[in-house]
Amino acid sequence: MLWAQVSEPAQPAKAPTQSSTPAKAPTQTTATAPQNEINLLPRLELDGNAVLHNLNQVISWYRRATTSIQPVGLPSDTIYQDNTKDLGAQAVRLAFQSAKAETALIAAQQKAAQTSGQTTQQQNLVQLEQKTTAQIDQFQSQIKSLEEQIERSTPARRRTLISQRDALQGELNLQKALLDAIQKMATFVESNTAIAGGLEAEVNRLAKSVPEVLSTATSQNKSTSSTPSKPSIATSGGLISEAMSLYDYMSTMRQIESMIQETDQTRDVADQLRTPLRDALRATIQQSQQMANQPPATDPQQLETQQQTFQALTDRFKQLTAALLPLSQAMIVLNDVNTNFNEWRDSIGRESKYVLRSLVLRVVGIALALAVVLILSEIWRRITFRYIGDPRRRRQFLVMRRVVTGILFVIVLIFGFVSEFSSLATFAGFITAGVAVALQALILSVAAYFFIIGRYGIRVGDRISIAGITGDVVDIGLVRFYLMELAGTGLDLYPTGRIVVFSNSVLFQAGTPLFKQIPGTDYAWHEVVVMIAPDGNHKAAQDKLVAAVNAVYSKYRDRIERQHANIERRVDIQIAQPRPDARLQFTDAGLELLVRYPVDIRRAPDIDEEMTRQVLQLTESDAELKGALAGNPKIRSAVRG
Repeated sequence: MLWAQVSEPAQPAKAPTQSSTPAKAPTQTTATAPQNEINLLPRLELDGNAVLHNLNQVISWYRRATTSIQPVGLPSDTIYQDNTKDLGAQAVRLAFQSAKAETALIAAQQKAAQTSGQTTQQQNLVQLEQKTTAQIDQFQSQIKSLEEQIERSTPARRRTLISQRDALQGELNLQKALLDAIQKMATFVESNTAIAGGLEAEVNRLAKSVPEVLSTATSQNKSTSSTPSKPSIATSGGLISEAMSLYDYMSTMRQIESMIQETDQTRDVADQLRTPLRDALRATIQQSQQMANQPPATDPQQLETQQQTFQALTDRFKQLTAALLPLSQAMIVLNDVNTNFNEWRDSIGRESKYVLRSLVLRVVGIALALAVVLILSEIWRRITFRYIGDPRRRRQFLVMRRVVTGILFVIVLIFGFVSEFSSLATFAGFITAGVAVALQALILSVAAYFFIIGRYGIRVGDRISIAGITGDVVDIGLVRFYLMELAGTGLDLYPTGRIVVFSNSVLFQAGTPLFKQIPGTDYAWHEVVVMIAPDGNHKAAQDKLVAAVNAVYSKYRDRIERQHANIERRVDIQIAQPRPDARLQFTDAGLELLVRYPVDIRRAPDIDEEMTRQVLQLTESDAELKGALAGNPKIRSAVRG
């Protein structure tokens, strides 16, 4: 090192003249009394990094405590949030107050260490600087004396004196260079050991990161502003809303648990920082008590030393308490924050129990309501199969059962899951309008279904005519029905092997009439038609044809009469008993005799064939009847179109 190399400066050359002045001994400095007093103080092990770590931990904790917990919408949330902000800001302010006092302690500690270490590097540099300065003064005085001698000396002696002056000037320049190097080294050592200023700057920079806490105006503005709380949906009544509220409650409770753990960690960091301060304070108090218990001194110098020591202990006590008390208060505030968090968590926990209970009751209520609907549906089905024997009516009741069950299911689910019924009504209005426009054909078909299954509607097995197609109904659905197409000429109808599908909405089309039998009947009217000759006996012909028709009709009379009785039970209209009937009428071709008779639709071809054989046999065997007829008889349907 440089100070080691210059510890033994070169001695200046002695002037050969008698008038040269002797070298002055450099002055020496000794340690002062305050140094011994400082050495009597208790040693304090305090690290600046620990101070900065505590501040960083407190600031990070404060930011998360005031922002990471989402309120659930309870009225008490605002109170707990405000308490958290106030207590958190107080803890941050106390931490910075303690940090500033600790910074002063660290600075004093470093200054004491530097003072106690003056005998080493820095003290050696001071001594070298003083010794070199004394040498420079001695060389300058010698050079000045030689210059005076040169002015008064002879030319022969002047040359020797000039040589001596030049040698002393070289020594002087060397000493000045050494003094400059020593001063630079001392300045570097002094600036390199000044750490307390850097710690204070770090503390000030951290203070600028939380202006809302350490700035009075900002904190006042913050205190007057209220944080809007999240609206609670726990009491809105819907199953989904209650489930979402319960999830929010659980999430907030987990966030509070996390902040409680972080608060404990922050308090532990502050406690670690407080430990050396507390130990130093205890040692200071013990030392002061020991000195107070010593017998009083009589020597004035000892009295002065004791007074200085007591003053140093008092100053150290004030410094330690200035750093220790805010730190202890901050730990108490952190305990209060944890108490606030615990109360907040308990408040949300109690409310979450009510929400959970309501949620469970609502789920159980929905399940019971659905179970009741299913039980009623099953009872409906069993009653239908037990007491309704007509397949058509049974099918109608079963279809109605499915519709009613579906509607009840939808109602139960809507009242169970939906909470905002006003919004639902508005939304349902728009949806209904759109569905009505987009699905008007489907809706019309569903509406027509209830006309089809009505009292005079269609049932499976009916023979109907619609849109020019005649067929037997094979199935009736909610939106369409199916016909087995029949074709043929005259009275001979037979299946074509095709199924015709019609939408139920065809009933509402004005240009598409529907023809079907009266409910409960399965017969139609046919007629035997003959032309009467101009000179024929129409009375005898009528009697004989009516007798032949009655002979065939008597074979299935009971079936037709039962169907007629069924009509009378279903329809409040008096209808005459169906039986063969003869009529005479004039046509363009002449006098026409027709005999009408009812036929079973399902056996109409067989009945018409038997009727034809009976009439042909009568005309061939009866000459009078044969002479009264002008042409061959024919059989046709009494209903046209």
